[in-house]
Amino acid sequence: MREAQPMTPAGRRIVAAAEELFYNRGITSVGVDLIAEQSGVTKRTLYNQFGSKDQLVATYLAERDQRWRSLVRAAVDACDGPVEAVTAPFDALRTWSEANTRGCAFINALAELPDPSHPAHRIAANQKLWLLNLFKELATTAGCSSPAALAAQLLVLHEGALATQPLPLDTLSGSTDLARALVRASSLLRQQEVSTETQGVQSPR
Repeated sequence: MREAQPMTPAGRRIVAAAEELFYNRGITSVGVDLIAEQSGVTKRTLYNQFGSKDQLVATYLAERDQRWRSLVRAAVDACDGPVEAVTAPFDALRTWSEANTRGCAFINALAELPDPSHPAHRIAANQKLWLLNLFKELATTAGCSSPAALAAQLLVLHEGALATQPLPLDTLSGSTDLARALVRASSLLRQQEVSTETQGVQSPR
């Protein structure tokens, strides 16, 4: 992989132009000629900065991933308690979707770049795994029953809302409500399990 270099002002213009074009038109349908034209640089400058279109796509997704993770962490930190925090990524998604109306850039990238060895594919896949692991971590902290299984369910709800975002259905509201109900039920179930375990320990032989 090409060694990362400090981002120049021209490099930042290239990434900004690439993000708008890749997200709105698709990665495979946008060539470097159009990106160079939109960012006001030559193709030589683009290749000097990024080495290849593949690496530019990876940089675009990596920067987008960093912004998304920062937004999610801020939503988690703003919660009043650990149970509420489990569904904080759904709140972050509503904020994120206000400025990103064409669905999930990472799902789109996975569909357009199916080769697992592509650097952008790896970034997109890792973004989903990160969210799955975050759900599991938050569910564990909240004392939910079967946190790994709950995390998988929450990821399905979250990604389903993303996939249907372009439709006039507001599936995010329904997904969020269902996610909160699952978390409350899982938290209550764990409390009951702990109570039963405690009673079993305290019962005379």
